[in-house]
Amino acid sequence: MPQQRVYVIGHMNPDTDSVCSAIAYARLRAAQGLDGVQPARAGNINRQTEFILEELAVPQPELLLDVSPRIRDIIGEQQPVTIPTTAPLSRALELFHLHNVRILPVVDDKRCPQGILYLKKVSERFLVPSQEKELRRVSASPRSICQCLKATALNEVDFDELEELNLYVAAMAEPTFAEKMADQDMRKMILIAGDRIDILRLAVERAVRVLVVVADLDIPPDILELGRKNNVTILSTSFDSATSTWLTRLATPVGHLAETDYITLRRQDRVDELRVSLTHSVVPGVVIVNDTGQVEAVATKSHLLRPSDVKLILVDHNELSQAVAGADKVEILEVVDHHRLGSFQTDKPIRFINQPVGSTCTLVATLYQNAGITPDPATAGLMLSGLLSDTVVMKSPTTTEVDRDIAEWLGQLSGLDPQEYGRRIFASSSAMSAYDSLEKVITTDFKVFSASSCQFGIGQVEVVSFHEFHGLKEELSAELEKLREKRDLGMAGLLVTDIVAGNSELLVAGDRQLAFMIGYPQLGDNLFELRGVLSRKKQLIPHLLRVLGAA
Repeated sequence: MPQQRVYVIGHMNPDTDSVCSAIAYARLRAAQGLDGVQPARAGNINRQTEFILEELAVPQPELLLDVSPRIRDIIGEQQPVTIPTTAPLSRALELFHLHNVRILPVVDDKRCPQGILYLKKVSERFLVPSQEKELRRVSASPRSICQCLKATALNEVDFDELEELNLYVAAMAEPTFAEKMADQDMRKMILIAGDRIDILRLAVERAVRVLVVVADLDIPPDILELGRKNNVTILSTSFDSATSTWLTRLATPVGHLAETDYITLRRQDRVDELRVSLTHSVVPGVVIVNDTGQVEAVATKSHLLRPSDVKLILVDHNELSQAVAGADKVEILEVVDHHRLGSFQTDKPIRFINQPVGSTCTLVATLYQNAGITPDPATAGLMLSGLLSDTVVMKSPTTTEVDRDIAEWLGQLSGLDPQEYGRRIFASSSAMSAYDSLEKVITTDFKVFSASSCQFGIGQVEVVSFHEFHGLKEELSAELEKLREKRDLGMAGLLVTDIVAGNSELLVAGDRQLAFMIGYPQLGDNLFELRGVLSRKKQLIPHLLRVLGAA
């Protein structure tokens, strides 16, 4: 089984607290002995977080946009068992037995699939025939018969020609054999014989298609010469008559028997696609190919029972609506958060840590203290960064005494002054014009919430003055409306927070009645004044959930 991969990951549109807490908590769990743990992010980082990571010389976590289980997660690194199109069926039966498989991809010389052999269907066709003529019929070439019998070719005629031939065994006296063959076209026949000279002579005189002489018995030179003259393929095998008969029936090249109606997927495809393929078709397995079309594995229904090796630890959120895509399809081991509880269910008990503090980084820092582990300066700096960002340098009403104590502790460990460092953090991301687009201004820290009457989304951006925001208000309103329609939201808003003045303004797009219900003083069309509001989580969202939920 592949080693588990445990990703510590924050919410979509990650902010500084989300990214920094993911890195710091991954380092803590690794120090505590959790195997395969590493930090990740569910979206692109914002300018503020980028500044912090560069300042602390910490690499960006791996970007994960979708953790839905992939086929590669459940099939591992198996080496596929395949068979060439020219191989006889006897070889296929050997492979079925040796490797205990029920499905064999039939491949060309480049290992690209040409069809599929199913053990059940092959067994039904060759082991349970319903008519005598099916027992006799062999679809084979002289070469495949020769390979199957491990024979020596004494004369080759159209050796690779695939034909429908009838199989006979000369287990009778020559007069009886001659009578039986009187009305048979021996050019469509494989004859297995011993050292009955008269029968051998009759066979080559009648130009039998393939003559198999068993037990390494001698063939008189005149019969051999006549066979060559009459274009008879002559094979000599060490097997006896019974074994030769059985193996000859298995001489059909597998390319002639392969099912051509099969499904191919790639290792990077989702397990859900494999499940649909196996559930809504009659095929018992799917061929997994690489980007060049070569066979890499075979996936069956038994693989669907294997758990993905990808597991998650969620930080700074506990609602699947905010989590990375596919989070509901993998095992969640832990949650570390400081937000309200949302709708969240797991199949078994998990570690769930939720405390009413100003940031997830504050909570992670307390876990370091509880574990008796002192973070290194860079990790302490990360946690201080997330704390200062989420509490707006401890001005937000979400700030607690725990946050202040932790900030002092982390400042000492990192060598950073919280106030001075906090001002530099917000100065790095205060200009709206520095974003790639106005859409990025809104969506970089955008979260969706559900009230009883509608879904709404609120983005947040910190500034040092409302002047630039007021100049871009009309363009931002248009972008908000586009986003609302794109995501089918009842309302979309942007909370613009002046960290110097300690006030915010809220720009919204959506139904006018919803906007009217917001209840804050209105500064203009769809623009509201929120004096003293710094926290989206603790001040704005609870209010909106209350008024919109009552609608």
